[in-house]
Amino acid sequence: MQIARLEGRETSRTATLTFGISEIDAALPAKGLVRSALHEVAGRGAEVEHGAAAALLIAGLLAHLPGPVLWVTERKDLFAPGLAGAGLNPSRVVQIEAGKSVLSAMEDGLRCPGLAGVVGEISGALTLTASRRLQLAAETSGVIGFALRRSRQFDDPRLAEPSAATTRWRVACLPSPPPLAHAPDTPGLGPAIWQLDLVRARGGTPGTWILEACDAQGHFRLAAHLADRSAAEIPRAAG
Repeated sequence: MQIARLEGRETSRTATLTFGISEIDAALPAKGLVRSALHEVAGRGAEVEHGAAAALLIAGLLAHLPGPVLWVTERKDLFAPGLAGAGLNPSRVVQIEAGKSVLSAMEDGLRCPGLAGVVGEISGALTLTASRRLQLAAETSGVIGFALRRSRQFDDPRLAEPSAATTRWRVACLPSPPPLAHAPDTPGLGPAIWQLDLVRARGGTPGTWILEACDAQGHFRLAAHLADRSAAEIPRAAG
């Protein structure tokens, strides 16, 4: 890895996928998400069930990688226009409706080096053994994997169980800023705002950031209207 850095090139084990926000990337040991690894993303509160913000976060990140994306779901509820709005062209997405075989389909996909990434929507348990298999498959191929955790139970204890995922993220929507200058106290239809929590990062530093949802090019940025406010003033998502 050191030789690769000195020569100014990346291998499948050193390549990263960044947020493009220095404050977030600096919290990760590789200054970005390691691409030859499994990463876990879930919503907070009511958003744990539908996972919309988590899906858009993943789509915005994958928008910056070339090649097809394998997206494995339990049922047909993937919203293509939403992916496009986050910068991931639906024509790049190969969706598989796998029912109870999401983990198996994910593992097969992660062994295909021609893919840009693999996303698996998981509503059940993700055991330590299963996550290790996914992590090993990602390490072997260099393909980044995302486990998008969903549950009908907002405080599902399975979301906190041990996992081999390199990072664990939680994302939730906060009230959008007021769109009208003359009504600064009235939330409205401004840019969607997310609270992004890095719950665990192997070798990294957990943290919380308030950012605008990714745009149609998959770009992220810290929420400008909260930049000059103290941590106590910033609204937080529950759950």
